[in-house]
Amino acid sequence: MNNLRLKALLGAGCFSLALIGTPAVVGTAQAGGLERGGYDIDLLFDPAPVTGEVTGTYVMPQRNLKNVKDTDPSDGPLNLIPGFSDSARDTESYWVPSVGIKAGMGPVDCLVDYGQPIGASSNPGRNWAGANSNVNTQVKSEAVGGTCSYKMDVGKGQLRFIGGVFHEDVSGFKEQLVAPIPGAGIGRLDLQGDGWGWRAGVAYEIPDIALRASLVYNSAVKLDSLDGTLDLTQVPSALNPLNPFLGKVTNVSGSSEVPDSLELKLQSGIAPGWLAFGSIKWMNWSELQSIPFCPSGTPSCTTTSPLRLTSLDLLYRDGWTVSGGIGHKFNDQWSGAAIITWDRGTSTGLSAQTDTWTLSGGVAYTPTQNIELRVGGAIGVLTGGSIHTAVSSADGLTYDNGYTADFGNDLVTALSTSFKVKW
Repeated sequence: MNNLRLKALLGAGCFSLALIGTPAVVGTAQAGGLERGGYDIDLLFDPAPVTGEVTGTYVMPQRNLKNVKDTDPSDGPLNLIPGFSDSARDTESYWVPSVGIKAGMGPVDCLVDYGQPIGASSNPGRNWAGANSNVNTQVKSEAVGGTCSYKMDVGKGQLRFIGGVFHEDVSGFKEQLVAPIPGAGIGRLDLQGDGWGWRAGVAYEIPDIALRASLVYNSAVKLDSLDGTLDLTQVPSALNPLNPFLGKVTNVSGSSEVPDSLELKLQSGIAPGWLAFGSIKWMNWSELQSIPFCPSGTPSCTTTSPLRLTSLDLLYRDGWTVSGGIGHKFNDQWSGAAIITWDRGTSTGLSAQTDTWTLSGGVAYTPTQNIELRVGGAIGVLTGGSIHTAVSSADGLTYDNGYTADFGNDLVTALSTSFKVKW
């Protein structure tokens, strides 16, 4: 899911810019795989000895599917059954919160933060022709991390070394129509897993001209124990007496990971009270292809295993996000920024995550040197395309959602606010 980022960019010396700094990611309707808040450690660079920040972003993607055709005959031709529509809203609005507190002493700065790096929200319901693939999908993550840096004088500026660790918990569920039974027939997969990650980076700053260049790598988070249940109690065993899993709940397990990423950020003062900035980010979403789940205790669970009960077929490609913008300080209390962002879609055909273009803007109000309030918004275009079969880059197999669909250019908007206190 793509970043609509309005960054906090601070310069010292001849001027200081306090710009909007709230991340927003547009979930399953937008490029960037499952990304939402991502990993944001910009607060680490705040020059105050102690800084605390609370941020909230509300994202409103409006991805609409049309010309939906059921291509899986095993659950009945849904297009021919009365009450099943050939269109659906594929996305839901959602919140992205984050909290951080940074403290510095001498050359050392440390940040403790909470965020929701990945997620997904899609609830098209059971009364559409693609219900055999998705009725309701919700994914949530929570990450708590600690990151420190050490800086030293080099030339006209300071060289900073960055390192940290974080723990991430991922949970969610997916419902789909297994059999078109009135009031029943829904299967549900519930999952939960967690793991540790680390980050390392380097930055160079010249505060007098508000220059900063940073390169930060975030490791993958291995979810080796991705455990849960497959609930088929709404699907009577009489539909297929040879299937021992119908009509009951089965414990399942699998493994996956939250992919690694690398991000380069640049900023520099270009005139008194003016700042230019940009970033390039890569995220290794192609690691997520088909994620199989087997009964708990299965020695080896693979996509082609006869013991595979279900799978999450994503077939992503790598994500790229490029953004650039301009900031301006109007006076000692008011500053603002405007940003344009392009995010390459991660879909190879099984989802509606195509390229996204976003225009973001915001203002920051600083009534005193210790308090800062930021408000921002964004508007963007989710580019059009279609959902169809795709070939996995991992095993070369062809995967099918069980339906095909088209979608045009759709709207995404976001609102954000944050409150920062410095001591």
